[in-house]
Amino acid sequence: MKQKDGVMKVGALILASALGCAPVAKAAEELRGYPDAHRPTMQQGAYADSDGIPVPRPVPFSSYSPLALKVPHRPVPLELKISAPTAGTGLPVVLLSHGHGETNFLSSLRGYGPLADFWAAHGFIVIQPTHLDSKVLNLRGTKLEDAPLFWRSRATDMKFILDHLDEIEDAVPGLKGRMDRTRIAVAGHSLGGHTVTLLMGMQVLDPEDAREKDLSDKRIKAGVAIAAPGLGRHLNPDRPPMPPSLRNIDFSKMSGTTLVVAGDADVDERFSKLASYRWDAYTYSPPGNKTLLKFRDAKHMFGGIIGYDSIETTDENPQRVAALRALTWAYMWSQLYPGDPAWIVARNALAEAPVPMATVETR
Repeated sequence: MKQKDGVMKVGALILASALGCAPVAKAAEELRGYPDAHRPTMQQGAYADSDGIPVPRPVPFSSYSPLALKVPHRPVPLELKISAPTAGTGLPVVLLSHGHGETNFLSSLRGYGPLADFWAAHGFIVIQPTHLDSKVLNLRGTKLEDAPLFWRSRATDMKFILDHLDEIEDAVPGLKGRMDRTRIAVAGHSLGGHTVTLLMGMQVLDPEDAREKDLSDKRIKAGVAIAAPGLGRHLNPDRPPMPPSLRNIDFSKMSGTTLVVAGDADVDERFSKLASYRWDAYTYSPPGNKTLLKFRDAKHMFGGIIGYDSIETTDENPQRVAALRALTWAYMWSQLYPGDPAWIVARNALAEAPVPMATVETR
């Protein structure tokens, strides 16, 4: 095993061609803007379906994993999966944080293919870490700090990635010089949503924890928090107490531009009796740059966002998965490219559907 600049190159390049789509010479340029707001979406397979939300044509992309970064004081290397279009320069970046979950591999860099593949096929460099709470690492039952959730190291994982983008570019074949470091978003589901809100300014105000409360990162220009945990006072009082990192959430300083994605049927009484618990990050954070995308009849897995053909999903619905990933793509794209109409076009298409599967609010 060779090591260079703190990076252990243990990865393998896996090509995932977008079959049937036209060659793209300038992927980044073609993905920007909509000359025709109603142009049809090409749907060459499950990874590219947008359920009628207008998006650009998918492009070929490749994935490289695992790439292992040595992190000081971390008990194991930080493993990453990087997916990126095979062509184009000046590509935006999204960091994707997995949930806690009980699956062995979906709650790791191996999961969330329905989101990661779509975003990569539509112009993003997608970076997926395996956080310390992943079951694949078998660290939940240890006495390591912050086990079993490892909530704080999840945020510092993301910061470390941003600190070492040069090393990542050097390690991934064909990636060097193609990343736009000024256009960075972060997305996450469930506990990954908690990670997103931390990076956007949420704080865990645990009186027993003397560590720095502010884990926000100004390099991140947009966040997408999917089914993120809400306020401690909205936890179910009839259930055993949750860890301090969930009991002491405070959104009052979450000033980062954020899309909160929630399902109006996402009620798990182990956490809360309230569906609105999952959009507290929208309701209780500072206004001015917050958006709520609320899916009708959606439960915690939104129909299957954590993996293809996943039996763990709560409410299988391929159409909802397709719409969610297209809408979140459009939101991130317009936030990273101010003036690009992707989000406006997507919102209009959603509202014009015979039975809209989601609603959008802003504050």
